[in-house]
Amino acid sequence: MPVRRVLIANRGEIAVRIIRTCQKLGIETVLGVSEADRATLGARMADRAVCLGPAQPGASYLKIETVVQAALGTRCDAIHPGYGFLSERAELARLCEQEGITFVGPTATQIDAVGDKLRARSEAIAADVPVVPGGPVNSPEEARALAKKIGAPLLIKAVGGGGGRGMKLVERLEDLIPTMDMASAEAGAAFGDARVYLERYVAQGRHIEVQVLGDGTGRVIHCGERDCSVQRRYQKLVEETPAPHLPAATREKLLGAAVRFAERLDYRGAGTVEFLYDVARDEFYFLEMNARIQVEHPVTEEVTGIDLIAQQIAIANGDFRLTQEEIALNGAAIECRINAEDPENGFMPSPGTVAHVQWPAGDGVRVDSHIVDGAKIPPFYDSMIAKVIAHGPDRATALARLRQALADTRIEGVATNLAFQQRILADPAFAEGGIDTGFLARMMEREPA
Repeated sequence: MPVRRVLIANRGEIAVRIIRTCQKLGIETVLGVSEADRATLGARMADRAVCLGPAQPGASYLKIETVVQAALGTRCDAIHPGYGFLSERAELARLCEQEGITFVGPTATQIDAVGDKLRARSEAIAADVPVVPGGPVNSPEEARALAKKIGAPLLIKAVGGGGGRGMKLVERLEDLIPTMDMASAEAGAAFGDARVYLERYVAQGRHIEVQVLGDGTGRVIHCGERDCSVQRRYQKLVEETPAPHLPAATREKLLGAAVRFAERLDYRGAGTVEFLYDVARDEFYFLEMNARIQVEHPVTEEVTGIDLIAQQIAIANGDFRLTQEEIALNGAAIECRINAEDPENGFMPSPGTVAHVQWPAGDGVRVDSHIVDGAKIPPFYDSMIAKVIAHGPDRATALARLRQALADTRIEGVATNLAFQQRILADPAFAEGGIDTGFLARMMEREPA
C-alpha cells in the first residue's frame, strides 16, 4: 500500500521541507513536536501536530518508542525521520519494521552497516573503494605501531560518531597516546562508544560527497557530487555542486566508487557517500556514508530538478523509477547555512525571538526555513535556522546571485552568522573555487570574526 499519512519525526526547516513535498503528493502529514515547538511554522502547516514530550531532545525527539507510538496512535503508515535526531538509528527502523510502519529510509541492517565507521571501512574495501591508510587500534602498543607505519601527522577518529566529536589531530608521534586517551573519552561520552581508529591526515584535503538513490535490490544511481569543504570545526557551512576544479577523470571515478559502495549494501533510499579528496595526490578516499537525507540536499535538487524527498517516498513505496540516464546536471548551485549564533562571541548560540525576518527572492534563489516574524528559537536544538541557496547556469552566476541574496536578507532579534557567510563568499580564494577544508581557519586567522 502506498504511503497515505506520514509522521515527521523532526523539526525546523527539514520538517517544513518534508511537509511541502507531502502536500504536493497528496500525503497527509502529522508532525511530532516537543513542547517548545508547538507553535512553529511546521506545526501550523502539518495536517496535525502531536506532542512527543518536553523540550529537551532526550525527552521528546530522541524517544524511539514514543515516536513509533505517536505514529500508531495517529494511524500513520510511515515515518520520515529527516536528518539528525533518530534518522540514523537502526533501532527506529527496526521497530518500524516490527510494527508494520514504513520507514522512509534504509533498512536497520544497512544503517548498522554504515553507522559503525570501521565496518563501513571494511565494506568500502570489499567494494573496491579507496580508503585512507589507517585502521583500528585496541591498545597503546597497536596504536604506536600503526602510527609509525602511517607517519605523522595523523587523525584519531571515533568509531561510533561524527561531527568532529572524538576526532583529534596528532602532529607528533610522542603526543599520540595522551591524545588518543582524550579522543576515546570524548567519544565514549558523546556516543557511548569509546573505540577509536587512526588515519593518515591529509593536509590539503577537500570534502566531496556523492548523492545516491537506491531501490533496495542493488539498483543504485547517483545525482552528482557536492563540495562541502567550507567547514568550521568539522561542521559544514557552505556547500555547492558541482565541485569546482575537480578533474573530470577523478570525478567519474569518485561517482563510480559511491555507486559501487551503495550497490554492495543493496542500499534502499537516499544516502550520501562522503570522500576526502587529496589535492596534492589527486586521489580520493572513502570517509563514511550518511544513511539519510542531508542538510545540503537542495543544491543537488537545484541542478537536477529532482525532488529528493519525493524520491525517498517513491522508494519507500517500491515505486522508484528514475534511471541514471535521466539524471541531467544543469548549471551550478551554492548553499549557505544561516545559524542563530554570534561569530563575534565565539559562535555562541543565540536563542530568542525573531522580531522580523526578510528572506530574499529572485531568479535562481531559494530559501528553506521555518523562521517567520515572531518565531522563537529555543536553546535546546541545533542553531541552524535557514538555508539560502542560489542556482545559475554557471558557478559565477550562482555565486553572484547568492551574494545578492544574502545582502537582501534581514534577521532581527537574534544574532546570526549572516555577515560571516558574506565574508566567506567575498573571499578571493572561495571565489576562485576548489578550496580545501583548511580554508576557513586560514580566513579567520587573517580576519578574526
